[in-house]
Amino acid sequence: MLSLQVRDLAKRYNQRQVFAGLNVTVTDGTSLAITGPNGSGKSTLIRVLCGLTRPNGGQVTVSLDGASLSPAECRAQIGLVAPDLALYHELTALENLSFFAQVRGLTTNVADLEALLERVGLAARGDDLVGAYSSGMRQRLKYAQALLHRPRLLFLDEPTANLDEAGSAIVAEIIAEQKQRGILVLATNEPEEVYYGDQILRLGS
Repeated sequence: MLSLQVRDLAKRYNQRQVFAGLNVTVTDGTSLAITGPNGSGKSTLIRVLCGLTRPNGGQVTVSLDGASLSPAECRAQIGLVAPDLALYHELTALENLSFFAQVRGLTTNVADLEALLERVGLAARGDDLVGAYSSGMRQRLKYAQALLHRPRLLFLDEPTANLDEAGSAIVAEIIAEQKQRGILVLATNEPEEVYYGDQILRLGS
């Protein structure tokens, strides 16, 4: 059983308190939706939970079968889709996925990567440079990148940003699959997306 525990979490920038005293636990098969007005700290909280930003107080613990995981072990469990996630525009989609797979130490082949692209509706565009992609296509590619290692913990910041109706339907399917496989945490202002969360954490209220 995988669990994500947040205890008395706090973050500030200079003198501005972004959030404080956050407490929540999410376990396998459940999901958390983070919502709140612009500037309330949703993206910051996602980055703290992923280990990309240090909190100023409290702690985040990821445990597997009761044993706390090290930062490196946590990273192996995490997939992330976020607006500031970098893709390499001078590479093709397949080359991007191959690079990120190597960074993670994964053994993949072209067929595996093509299957991921098909999963996100980019089957015919794998050899195109990402620099020629629309913003919606890049968002789809971010999902393929995040799913490379079948993460037990999937974080989504603005999950359907720039996506059309077909892309949003793909995201809904990915969310449903993730809730069967592990833990889902998403940050959104969209009312219909908030209800993907079994728990709802409202910031700035």
